[in-house]
Amino acid sequence: MSGDLAARLAAAVEAGMPRVRDDLARLVGCRSVANPAIEPVEECRRAASLVVELLKEVGLDGVEALPAPDGSQAVVGRTAGPVGAPRVLLYSHHDVVPVADPGAWTVPPWVLTERDGRWYGRGSADCKGNLMASVLALRALREVLGAWPVEVAVVCEGSEEQSSGGMEALARQSPELVDCDALLIADTGNVELGLPTLTTSLRGTGSVLVTVRTMEHAAHSGMFGGAAPDALQALVATLATLRDDTGETTVDGLDHSGTWDGNPFEESRFRQDAALLDGVDPLTGDGTVADLLWARPAATVIALDATPVSQVAAAVHAEARAVVNLRVPPDVDAAEAQRLLVEHLVRHTPYGAHVDARPVSLGHGFRARTDGPAYAAMGRAMHTAFGRDVVTTGQGGSIPLATALAELVPHAEILLLGVEEPASRIHAVDESVDPGELQRTALAQALFLADLGGLLGAEGADA
Repeated sequence: MSGDLAARLAAAVEAGMPRVRDDLARLVGCRSVANPAIEPVEECRRAASLVVELLKEVGLDGVEALPAPDGSQAVVGRTAGPVGAPRVLLYSHHDVVPVADPGAWTVPPWVLTERDGRWYGRGSADCKGNLMASVLALRALREVLGAWPVEVAVVCEGSEEQSSGGMEALARQSPELVDCDALLIADTGNVELGLPTLTTSLRGTGSVLVTVRTMEHAAHSGMFGGAAPDALQALVATLATLRDDTGETTVDGLDHSGTWDGNPFEESRFRQDAALLDGVDPLTGDGTVADLLWARPAATVIALDATPVSQVAAAVHAEARAVVNLRVPPDVDAAEAQRLLVEHLVRHTPYGAHVDARPVSLGHGFRARTDGPAYAAMGRAMHTAFGRDVVTTGQGGSIPLATALAELVPHAEILLLGVEEPASRIHAVDESVDPGELQRTALAQALFLADLGGLLGAEGADA
C-alpha cells in the first residue's frame, strides 16, 4: 500500500469535519428524550431515521431501526470484512437527557451553535457527538481504503439515558446483533481536553425512593410546632446519616475503604472540573478524590419533594420524600448495596415515622480487560491521533449495557472512550463538544480499525 496510511486517514478525517458538523446539527435538532411525558415520541423516531440514513450512506449492510421491548428504536447494521478478520462492534446512543430549564441555557439547546470554537447543544457530546466520531471514522476508512479492513457492526440504541433496558433486552433476544471480538463503547471521554483516555472501570448504581410520613395531614406550625413530628425534618436527619463529617459515604454494612490504583485525580483539577465555589473543598474522606470517585460507594440525594419556597406555608410537614442515588465500585454487588441502603434509610429514620423505601433503578458495574490485542491497538491508535500517551480512568456513571454485553459476549474485549471531557458539561446546561476532540477521536477509531485489520504496524506506520 503506497503512501502513509495514517497520514491519509488523518487527512480524510480532517476533510470530513464540515460535513460532520452539518450532520450533528441535524441530530441535535431532534429532541430525542426517550420519555413521551417530556418530548414527543416522534422526535426519537426522527433521530433513529437520521442514524439509519447516516449508516446506510457510510456503506454498512442491513441497516435498520429495530423496535426494542421498552418502545425505543435501536439502529443496527453489520457488514463483512476480509475472511478471518476480527469483528468489531461500534456502540453509541441517539437519545439524550432532557434540557431541564431552556431559559438556563445561553444558547438554544436544540440548535447546534458554535461559540468560542466549541459546538453547543443537547447531545452535542453525549452521545450524538460520539456517534458522529464513529461515522467520521468509517467514512474516512471507506474513502481511503475502498473496503473494510475488519467486519464492522454498529449498534445505536434509543433509550440509554432512561436506563429502561431496551437495548439489553433486544441483545438478549438477538445475541447475533452484538456478536464481536472487540466492542468499542463510544459513550465516555477524556479526563482533560486533548489527553487520550480509556475508561477501564464503571461504577454500579442503584437509586432508592424514600417516603417518610408522620401525620395524617400537615399541622399549623404555630399551634402544633415543636411537639408535632416534622416529616421533612425526620427525612433530613435520615439523609444526614449517609455521610460522615469528611464526606465519606457511611451506609451500614457497606465497605468504604477501597483505594483507586489507576491514574490519580488531582484535587486542583477536580476543583476546576466540578466548578467548586471559593472556599469549598473536594470531599476525600480518609483517602483521595479518586478513591471517592471510583473505589468507594457514594450516596447522593438527587431529588427532594417538600413544600417549595414559592408556596411556603406555616405548617409542619406530614410527608416528605427523596431519591437517593447510590454508586458503587465494579467489584461490589450493586443489588446488595441497594438493599443495604434501603435498610439503612428505614433504620435511621427518627420519631417512629412510617418509612417506605423502595428501589427504583439498578445498574451493575464493569471492569475492562486491559491485556488483549484490541486494547493494545487502541493505545497505539490514540497515541497517534492525540500525540500523547494514553491514560486510564474510572467513570462515576454506569453504562448498564457494558455489563450485559460482557456477559453476552464474554470473549470480546470492551473498550470505552469518547469525545466528552470536563468542559462538555454533559447532562447539564450548555452541553458542548470541542470539534478538535471529535476529530481526534474519529481518527483514533479509524486507525484502530486499520490496525486490527493488519494494515498498520506496531508503531502506527504502514505494515
